[in-house]
Amino acid sequence: MKKISLVAAALLTGLSLNAAVVATLDGQNITDTQVNEFFAPMLRGAKITDLPADQKKAVIDQYIVQQLVLKDAKAQKIENDPLYKEELERAKEAILVNIYQKKIFDSIKTNETKAKKYYDDNKAQFVKPAQVKARHILVTDEKEAKDIISQLNKLSGKALTDKFAQLAKEKSIDKGSSAQGGELGWFAESTMVKPFADAAFSMKKGTISKTPIKSDFGYHIILKEDARAKSTMSFNEVKAGIENNMKMEEFKELLNKKAEELHKKAKVEYK
Repeated sequence: MKKISLVAAALLTGLSLNAAVVATLDGQNITDTQVNEFFAPMLRGAKITDLPADQKKAVIDQYIVQQLVLKDAKAQKIENDPLYKEELERAKEAILVNIYQKKIFDSIKTNETKAKKYYDDNKAQFVKPAQVKARHILVTDEKEAKDIISQLNKLSGKALTDKFAQLAKEKSIDKGSSAQGGELGWFAESTMVKPFADAAFSMKKGTISKTPIKSDFGYHIILKEDARAKSTMSFNEVKAGIENNMKMEEFKELLNKKAEELHKKAKVEYK
């Protein structure tokens, strides 16, 4: 009897050699590859191995439920149901149309010269506003905010960041950021309420707000970590996006033109 290589065995079972078994269902292995492929639209490029343990288990559980439903549908011979056959034909037609359109789209060649001209003529579209990277602690009481500032006033550098993060976790009522030590990431001036934005953008990097910043949410203590000046993205940064948009516009024109041609050739009677 011939021995089957590991590669051949993997191909016969439909498994990737790099696939890891994440569960079994009725004795059959379920791999991370199978789950990733099934939930690709939901995961948006991520892998289940990137998820926290509880989320990973929840996704695997969803996959198992889908497989159990599929198995039960087959046991009930749903494939023989007239409704299944109707839906299958509709699905086939939709796939045909999608492939037809994809072939038209893929036939369109990108034009770097036209893309560069569009970039040069529309640079205002590619301006990135000034941004600040900051942390904050949000409390409801002004006195508490002042007490927190007094604990931070004499600190700087890593000691300031570490203490700020600790106090954010302990005291901030903004639970969305407190778990990350008050981290807000990068933001533009227009994305924050005015009192907060005015303070954050006027501060020096590596400093905290010397007085509580009052907003409709409460009293903020801000740690400004970094800043980026207003800038224009380079052509190379936006080239792919411009070319894709130009392809899409040309695709729409070609599709409309094709539809008109087919309509003219067809014999259409309105009743």
